[in-house]
Order: sequence, then C-alpha cells, then structure tokens
Amino acid sequence: MDVRSIWGSRASGKETNPPTRFVDFHAAASTCSPSRASLLTGRLGLRNGVTHNFAVTSVGGLPLNETTLAEVLQQAGYVTGMIGKWHLGHHGSYHPNFRGFDYYFGIPYSHDMGCTDTPGYNHPPCPACPRGNRPSRNLERDCYSDVALPLYENLNIVEQPVNLSSLAQKYAEKATQFIQHASTSGRPFLLYVGLAHMHVPLARTQLSAEPWGRRPYAAGLREMDSLVGQIKDKVDRTAKNNTFLWFTGDNGPWAQKCELAGSVGPFTGSWQTHQGGSPAKQTTWEGGHRVPALAYWPGRVSSNVTSTALLSVLDIFPTVVALAGAQLPRGRHFDGLDASEVLFGRVQSGHRVLFHPNSGAAGEDGALQTVRLERYKAFYITGGAKACDGSVGPELHHEPPLIFNLEDDVAEALPLERGSTEYRRALPKVREALAGVLRDIADDNTSRADYAQDPSVTPCCNPRRAACRCQTV
Repeated sequence: MDVRSIWGSRASGKETNPPTRFVDFHAAASTCSPSRASLLTGRLGLRNGVTHNFAVTSVGGLPLNETTLAEVLQQAGYVTGMIGKWHLGHHGSYHPNFRGFDYYFGIPYSHDMGCTDTPGYNHPPCPACPRGNRPSRNLERDCYSDVALPLYENLNIVEQPVNLSSLAQKYAEKATQFIQHASTSGRPFLLYVGLAHMHVPLARTQLSAEPWGRRPYAAGLREMDSLVGQIKDKVDRTAKNNTFLWFTGDNGPWAQKCELAGSVGPFTGSWQTHQGGSPAKQTTWEGGHRVPALAYWPGRVSSNVTSTALLSVLDIFPTVVALAGAQLPRGRHFDGLDASEVLFGRVQSGHRVLFHPNSGAAGEDGALQTVRLERYKAFYITGGAKACDGSVGPELHHEPPLIFNLEDDVAEALPLERGSTEYRRALPKVREALAGVLRDIADDNTSRADYAQDPSVTPCCNPRRAACRCQTV
C-alpha cells in the first residue's frame, strides 16, 4: 500500500474501539518490492536478496530459499490468503500460491505496470489499452500500452485488462469471503491485503461524482477507508476478539506524481529540498519510509493510544509468528523484533537502531548508508528522487556523515554541527551500529534474487488479441 493516511472515522459509523496508532513506524525500504519482501521475511534486502523492484518481464522474484510469513503460519495450521498487489515475482514458483498462500486474488505487480480500459488519474496521463488491430499509443515513456494489467485468482488470469473502477470492491468481496470461509472452517487464518491505494493511477470511481471527489486523491482515500472498513466489519462480526489487524504502508508519496501523490506531512526533508529533488519515495529521508501504522485487537491491543515506539514493517514477521505460537525459521538472522510487548502496552520502546536501505534515489540499491539510532539519524549518502517539477537532487557522499536530531528536527532541516559535543557523542555509536549490522549480514545465510528478464514470461491470457484481452469473471 502506497498510503499516507491514517484510520479515521469511517462511513459505517464512529469507531467504538479505536486502534493503537504508531507515529514512528517505518517501511523497510522506500520502494515496492523490497518493502514487501521485508514484510514477508522480516529481513532487509541485503539478506533476502530483494533490493529493487521486479518488472513485468522478470523471470525471478523473492528467492525461493527465503521463508515467508505465510509459509510459517501455513505449517502451523493456518489458512492463508493474499489479496491485492504481490510484486515479488509472478513466473513459475514465485507466484503467491507457491509462497505459502492457499488463496490468491490480485494483480502481480503495481497497477501502473499494464494498460487498462479505465486508466484513471495519472501524471502524465496514460492511454487506454488498444482495441482490435489498432496500434498502441505509447505517448509517455512510463506508460505500459502493449500488455494489459492482469487480474489473477490463484494461478489463473480471470480478467485482462483489470477494471480499476471496480477493483476495490472486488478486493473487499474476496476478503470478506475468505474471512467467512476461514472462520467457518474453525481454523485460524492469515489474510494479507496489498491495496492498490494510494498508488497511481487513482481510479475513477463513483466517489468522484461527489463534491469532494473533485480531488482524486481525497476520493481515493475515502474509497480505501471504505474498503478497510468493510474488512474490519467482517472481522468484528466473525472473530472480533481473536483477530489482530495491522495496517500500514510500504513507502511514502511518489512526488513526481504531483497532486496525485499525497503529502509527506511534517517530514519534509528540508535539507534535501534545498539541494534539489524530492525527499519522499525512493529516498532514505523520513518522507520516503516513515509510514502510517495502526494495530487493532479489542481486549488485547491498547485502545485509542498513540505510541512513539520506533518500529518497522520488519517487525510484522517476528511479531505475528510469536503471537501465533509458531517458530522462526532456523539458520538465518532477522532484522525485525517481536513487538508484542509494545502492542500490549507493557513497554514503550521498540528498536534502538534501524537501517534504511538505499531505494533508488542515491547509491547502490539495498546498501545500508542511512542509520537511525534512537533520536539520531545519520546519512552517509544523500540524494533527491524525481520531484513534481522534474528535478532530481544530486548524489552526495558524506564522511563523516550528516547527523540530524529527529526529536528536535523532524523536518531534517539542519544537521548537527560536526564539532559539537552532541555530534561527537552520537558519531561513534552510529559507526559501531553500522559496522555491527554489516558484520552480521556477512555472517548470515543470505540470498540473491534473479533479476533477469524475458518477454515470454509476461502475463498474457490471450496472445492472439490486442493487449492480451480476456475476461472470465
């Protein structure tokens, strides 16, 4: 989910058991595939091998020797389902059904990676899929106009191109059906929902007809809110006191999409904006990886609490495994921690140290050159992603690193003076933490993803028709 929102009041009424809200929660990378790989493995990209995004023509995906959260819970007797965006490999054994999910309904990668008949709002706009024998109109370099976006149910493509206007409701229906079937079976379940929201293109839904729908992003947020609300309501009706919901995002706003990207809020990365480019998605500035996070479990997770604990998407894997009474895979190291004590209000702190991998704006993909140490954040490299105006910030290396005190400067505007007592006190701790994790990764059982590409693996249900058109649902 490329979301930058929080769970607010929903169309179904006032929330009677407000969730715990985390305000210092971080994606494990600031771009799609690496962030999702870390969610499902509890490991950074330098360990699990996923350091940048997979393509429509990618042969590989999340390395097969990496164990997913779904595989762990499946072995523990859980019914497992995945609905929505996957983006961890779609060819052969990389498909979700072979990575621990009993049921899958969704799209194999981002929904801007294929044409549709309902293109939605994008910047710049992309054309609809070609029909008949008409040639494609690939007017923009970033548009996919030759192959339509596919919708899968398990191993089969059931619709190509996807109807974006009805996709959210289909996700809600499939999610509620899965919850009902799992509850009826009497078995515990894991449901992983990867929403299309708030990634571009933003769908042209019925909400757009409303007065506030003149702003596509606001309409998309309301649609997402409704979708999440439907899923939560189903849980409340079937297994409220024994089901844990965790809601978060996979990276910050995609600034080059301008008004369709959302807002970084107070995490403006002011030092970087003065250098040029965006401090959001694809960067290691707070606007790239600090994401909304909510936890809901009536009677177990504290209600209506705002937590400042330093937590990460990396923590979902070990936390859920612990809550399920399962065992972590052996023979590998994990970057996440079991956050159960934080969720239950018994402790107030999470990580002491987090590492933010390079995610496209500067440096080698996946490399660890940004360190969060308690209130401090150190940059050994900086760079700005493509901004709304098309500008890109230069890649700059810093030795010694820039260090910001996020407690006093969440906008990352003014680094500490290198000669100051505070800087000299923080620097050796930063160096020690970075050296420690690099030693640990060198000693770990790590994987390498196959990023080879072959046009023949492009999902296509009917190669004889323009854009691979077919529809079975």
